[in-house]
Amino acid sequence: MMTVSDIYTTAPAGPLSPEQRQVFDTLAALGIPYERVEHDWANTMEDCKAVSAALGVDVCKNLVLCNRQKTQFYLLCMPSSKPFHTKDLSHQLGCARLSFAPPEAMEELLRVHPGSASILSLLFDREHRVQLVMDRETKACEYFSCHPCESTGTLKLRTRDVLEVFLPHTGHQPVAVELPWE
Repeated sequence: MMTVSDIYTTAPAGPLSPEQRQVFDTLAALGIPYERVEHDWANTMEDCKAVSAALGVDVCKNLVLCNRQKTQFYLLCMPSSKPFHTKDLSHQLGCARLSFAPPEAMEELLRVHPGSASILSLLFDREHRVQLVMDRETKACEYFSCHPCESTGTLKLRTRDVLEVFLPHTGHQPVAVELPWE
């Protein structure tokens, strides 16, 4: 069973990875408030159900994808319970044969390991090699929830702050898609 902490509104006091430290420092510098919990390693959406319940918001499904040649990369943010079919996304993006990006590409581009990618990891894509893609439902939600570059913690942020403050800071512009439920 997933162990989830109380809700905090400040950065963790203990040791953090350099990536996590930069995420929390950036949120503070940008004046973006958040609620956060710490929890056991959450590697699947099933693991995140207890986290979603604690924060009162759906933890976003984040998938790092690429084309067959591994020259185009995408970070897809979508509702956790919505099924993902590559053909639906490929068609809307006008590209063929999307697959999951290899772990080495995630580490190189976003400085995260599989299971820890999130919109906050775009902070490390300074060359803008990763295109952010957001399902319209996720983009329309009042709150957005994701890991701070490590899936042992989760943040709840106002979606407006993500779209209007954080993403302009990173220089990323989301492409909206409408993925079907069935």
